[in-house]
Parts: sequence; structure tokens; C-alpha cells
Amino acid sequence: MGGTMGKILRVDLTTGDIHSEDLNAAWAEQFIGGAGLAARYLWDLCGPETDPLGPDNPLIFMTGPLVGTAAPACGRFVVCARSPQTGLWGESNSGGFWGPELKFAGYDGVIITGKSPKPIYLAITESGASLRPAGHLWGLDTYETQQRIKEETGDRRTRVACIGAAGESLVKYAAIMNDHGRAAGRTGMGAVMGAKSLKAVAVLGHKAVPVADPQALNEVLQDVLAFIQEDPASMLFHLMGTANGIMLQADIGDMPIRHFAGGVFPNALDISGPIISETILVRRSACYRCPIGCGRRTSLAREPHAIPGVDGPEYETIASFGSLLDCANLEGVTHANHLCNVYGLDTISCGVTLALAYQMFEAGVLKEKDTGGLRLEWGDIRPAIALIPAIARREGFGALLAEGSLALARKFGVEDWAIHVKGLEVPMHDPRSSIGMALVYATGPRGASHMDGDVYMVDMGQTQAELDIFPGDRFDQSPEKVGTVIRLQNLHALTNSLISCSNAFFGSHRFRAMYAAVVGRDMSPQDVLTIGERVFNLKRAFINRLGADRRDDRLPAPLLRPLPDGGTEGHVPDMESLLPEYYRQRGWDWATGKPTLDKLRELGLNEAANELWRNAP
Repeated sequence: MGGTMGKILRVDLTTGDIHSEDLNAAWAEQFIGGAGLAARYLWDLCGPETDPLGPDNPLIFMTGPLVGTAAPACGRFVVCARSPQTGLWGESNSGGFWGPELKFAGYDGVIITGKSPKPIYLAITESGASLRPAGHLWGLDTYETQQRIKEETGDRRTRVACIGAAGESLVKYAAIMNDHGRAAGRTGMGAVMGAKSLKAVAVLGHKAVPVADPQALNEVLQDVLAFIQEDPASMLFHLMGTANGIMLQADIGDMPIRHFAGGVFPNALDISGPIISETILVRRSACYRCPIGCGRRTSLAREPHAIPGVDGPEYETIASFGSLLDCANLEGVTHANHLCNVYGLDTISCGVTLALAYQMFEAGVLKEKDTGGLRLEWGDIRPAIALIPAIARREGFGALLAEGSLALARKFGVEDWAIHVKGLEVPMHDPRSSIGMALVYATGPRGASHMDGDVYMVDMGQTQAELDIFPGDRFDQSPEKVGTVIRLQNLHALTNSLISCSNAFFGSHRFRAMYAAVVGRDMSPQDVLTIGERVFNLKRAFINRLGADRRDDRLPAPLLRPLPDGGTEGHVPDMESLLPEYYRQRGWDWATGKPTLDKLRELGLNEAANELWRNAP
């Protein structure tokens, strides 16, 4: 099959056994690759008895059929396991060059189980794979680790995915870093690596990824390049990165303020894409085969934030350490971002947890004796910068912050203040600004994730006409809007399986054409939605199996309170009407929260159907 190398690498860190096996071609056809294929493998390997930080929790690195080909903006990889942060579905993907390099080494994915008695790293080449001592790397930051392993392999083209102090300390939202500051940030996959004493996975190869019809792929590529040259959204991402829309997002209330409690952020311009370009930008960077190049390389010149080379910041981080802390100090926000990259922390969960601490300090719930003498005052980034290393190393107050928002709130008796869904902190898109996001967050298999359906982008004008996804009133709560959310979730479940970048707005018809050229099999618009629906429902069945039910499909109380001013003034999602309609359209059972037996069978998810509905006829 075009687009695949046909091999999965299996690694048992307990025994040291390493072997390859044939890719399950039937699963690859049914679930494509990426997160979808990883979910199918994980279904057979992980159950309710699996400890997220135990040796039996499989850590899966997976690519997709377009990865490593000339298909633009498709150079990503995904990491999946049972999440130590939520106890449910763990998934995070990253850009850069690591994913294509794994394909060049001859593998579509890597499944890692067990735990090494000593720190090690996994080295993968087209000649094979080996486990190497990493005691000398343990304690190094993510940038140092990448550089040292490149030196050890003797080839600067080696790509390294690694953890820093946060992963080593089992911080619940530890990230996996690669290609300098690229992050697989969400759901704590770095903690799973740390629990296995696995410091890094290094890949290097020279094999070519098979393509069914190179000429057809080249034709699509030319079409994509022509489209990008005329596309305003692509140009904005190139010129100003993911922070290009901050002024609009602040104006409509999409960008959260003061731990989701503020309506107006008057200093948004100071931390926006244009100001980054005018002040701290050194150059733009791009992932493998990406013609857009939304990455930023920046430099901080002024004390106390002077750092000559920094990756980013991106929008989610700017909001997490900027507006969420009521802070308009661009250099301070960029410094916080750099520290998260150095130590390997998810900037969203870290920022939201710190914002909760600031709110608790303002309310008198936290005192200076709790924070190690720090005064957590809105607008002051300095305490956050001081706490990031403490979080990564689990030192002092940082040890509690390392457990995340929910644990912090519970510790001090204010559980309802935590802004999370299923234990995962809410990203930087307020669901009161785009009501469809309330459903995306509430029903997402990993908890609150904007990568499972960016309704806010649709509401700002992004259209997928052939999939019946059209912009509408952002406050609309009709059955039609529910249907749009579901189709968008299905689309993202597919693109996270291909794997393609969500910042590439080429249109699903172009991705279908690339898939057909690479794999040698057509994909219709209905196939896009059906395959995506299959993947989404498998993930749902996975979390049902682990104990999640309808009671977990809810937003935190603060997000159900209207703000008195700003772009969301007076608007809140009506979850009591939205959720039943969502369940009806999804074909989910209202009593249990499971996909119905008929729905699972309709999608070909027979193993899940048999397990979730054992006593059904």
C-alpha cells in the first residue's frame, strides 16, 4: 500500500527485546494511520487495569500515510497512551521533521512497553534499532539532549524526540519535545516516557516512502502551492505565525482573560503577531515540506528576559501566559514559553494551572506561605517564570502545581474553580465566544482539546463546503450547529490520522487528492466523514471502557457563567439542550454515554461493540 513502510517496531524496555512486525494492513485501511491507527493498536494493549505510569502502558509513536512524502504540511507524528493526566485517552501530535525521519528509517510506528531499570534512549535507523545508555543525559534539558544525541550518532540529520526535567519528574502534563522547540504537549505523554526511564527516541534513515502515483501527487502539489500564493489565511500564518489573529480573538472574546473570568483585554496588541514580527522575530521556520512556515525563531535582548535564541511563542502559549494572567509583557511571555520548552512542559496546562493559582491568591485562598513567598498578582509574569522550574523538578509549591489544575483546586477546597474537562485544562478558546466549542470540549475523548474540532475557525469564516461545514452565528445553539460540530470532529479525527497540520487550510478535496495519489485508493467526501466518525467513536469506546460516561461530558462551572462585558457578553452554552441533541445525532446512548451497539456495528467496530455491550443480542 502506498504511503506506508509496512513495518511497526516493537520495543520491550523491561526485557530489552526489539523486533519489527508487519503493519496490520486491514487496520491501516480502516483507521488510516496517526491517532486512528494508534487507537486501534492501543485497544488491544490497554485496559482498565493498565496503570498510566506503569510499565504495561504502551507508548505509541505513529505516523500517517502522507508523512514523509511530498504532500505539503503533512510532516507530523502522534504519540498516544493512557494519559497519566486524565486516566483516559492520551494523544498529542507534533510537527518538525521527526515523523518523516521515522518513515525514512523504515517504520510507520513504534510501540514501546515495559520499563528500563536504568535511563536509556532508543536509537532507530534503517539498519535496525538499539537501546543505549542515557544516564549521562538524565537531567539535561531538551535542547541539550537533542544536541548531545546528534553528536553521539555522528549525523546532524538525526531527529530526536525527548523529555526534560518535567518528564523525568513525572509531571502530569509533561511534553515530548523534538526539533528544538516543537512539542507533543498535551495529556502528559512526556510523563509516560519518564516512567519508562526512556529519555529519548532518535531516528535517522534514508529510505523513500512509496507513492502510488507520483505524477498525480506532483499535480496536487502545484495546485496547493498556487492556492497558498493567493490565500489570505496562509499568508497571515506565514507573516505573523499563529498569533496573527490575536486582535480579532481578543475582540470577540475567544482569547480568555484572567483565568477565563475577564471580558476585556485592552493590551492585546502588545503580545500580537505584528508586534512579535516588529520586535523579537529573528526568522520564520517551517516543518517538513510545509510551504507556509508559521514557526517563529525569536530573540530576547532585554534583562531580566535576555535569551538569544527562542522557539516561538505560538498563540496558545501567548494566551496561556499572557491574557490568562492579564499580562501584556511580550518578552516575559516568551521567556516563560522558552522555559516550558527547556523543561518539557505543556504550555496550555501549565499556564492554566498557574492562572488558577493567581486567582486563588487574589481571593486569599493561597497565601505567601503556600507559594514559597511569591506574590501571584495579575499582570506580573515574574512569579510564573520562577515557578516553571519548580514545577518541572517538583520542588516546593511546584510539586503541587505539577499535578495540574484539578489537584490544586481540590487541595484547597475550590474544585469548581478548576477550568478543565475530564482532567485536561481548557485551551485558549473560550467556548462562550463560539458555542460549538462547548460541545467539542465536553465530548472530546482526551478532554478539552481544540485540536478535536476548531469551531472557532469555522465561525470566523473557514469553510469545507463538500463536507457541509459552513460558517454561522457563533452563538447559535441549534441542531444544525450541533451537526456542524459533529462533522468537524469527524474531519479532525481523519486529519489527525493522515496526519496533516490544522493550520493548512487547503480544503479537504486537496487532501483527498493527495491521499489518492499516495495510497492509490480514492477517498470520497463521505469517506472522510465516515472514517473520521469510526476513529472518533473508537476513542469514545476506549474511554468508556476506562470508566468515562455521560457525567464526564460537562464544562466547568465558571464557563457556564456569562461575562458582563467583552466579546462574549451575556452568552453561555446551554448544555442541557446541546448534549441531548449531540447524543441523538451521534447515535450515543444517553443513559450510559456509550456509542450504541448499532452505531458501533455500523462503523465496523465489532470488538468495541462486543466489549461495551457484552450482554446485548
